[in-house]
Amino acid sequence: MNTFTTKHGPAATTRCVARAALVALALAASAAAHADRFGVQLGGGLGDRHIKKGGLALIWDPDLTWWDTGSWHFVLVGEVHVSYWRQDEGDAHSNIGEFGVTPVVRFIKNSGQFRPFVEAGVGVRLLTHPRISERFTVSSAFQFADMVGVGAQFGERQQYQAGFRFQHVSNGGIKRPNPGINFTQFHLQYNF
Repeated sequence: MNTFTTKHGPAATTRCVARAALVALALAASAAAHADRFGVQLGGGLGDRHIKKGGLALIWDPDLTWWDTGSWHFVLVGEVHVSYWRQDEGDAHSNIGEFGVTPVVRFIKNSGQFRPFVEAGVGVRLLTHPRISERFTVSSAFQFADMVGVGAQFGERQQYQAGFRFQHVSNGGIKRPNPGINFTQFHLQYNF
């Protein structure tokens, strides 16, 4: 018998997950305040099974660059996400919270007021509940989130960013069934 589940139940587990995510966001914000650059990202998109997703991310750019080709270079950026899923089937858990972190590798143009980029990242996510509807479950609250995207930074100080991403969320076969969910997302970001 699992005493944690029996003693505290799913609601207490969800509260613990939410508290842990808030602590992670606070720590990320604290670290970002001392970094070279940080930003706030708003995003939204659509997924399989009519799932709508909206989210907020804190972005940390520690100015890690490499492989400068003269016109383009690679950068590593960290993202801490809090998202909200909504599906309209009207049963089970139509409202799901998502918390996670993703390191992102970006190949971006070195100069100019408009700097296009391509990016990819693989992170981890924790969902408030694995059952999306009565007929659809992702089996575990722990998920992996991989994404590829395109976008651009622009503005006098490169303070704005806009992009498009394709994201796949699945538990990587940790537990069956593992149907995964695909999202197409747009995001806007402001860099401080």
